[in-house]
Amino acid sequence: MIAAIRIRGQINLNKEVVETLSRLRLRKKYACVVLENPNEAQLGMIKKMRNFISYGEISKETYEKLVKERGKKDTQGNLKPFFRLHPPRGGANTKFHYPKGILGENKEINELILRML
Repeated sequence: MIAAIRIRGQINLNKEVVETLSRLRLRKKYACVVLENPNEAQLGMIKKMRNFISYGEISKETYEKLVKERGKKDTQGNLKPFFRLHPPRGGANTKFHYPKGILGENKEINELILRML
């Protein structure tokens, strides 16, 4: 499972970037999407957006905790395909890529998600 969290906001973004983030269902800052079996197109979109999101493999325990604490249902009673998170507790360096910051492929995505719940 791959989790992607939008870190950057919406100001001064290219139209293509906005469209790609919208297709990934990352329309607002600190929105999170979990892709259980990502296809090649989704992986390409995630890699293309590495300057705006933080992504990485998450554990099953983290996913269960995320669904328990932040899972919302839509009008049909199904689970919504995204999660809204808090900004990271304790702060985070959002300007630089991993390991100096949290952008791009993040090996510590589990810890980041737990700080944002």
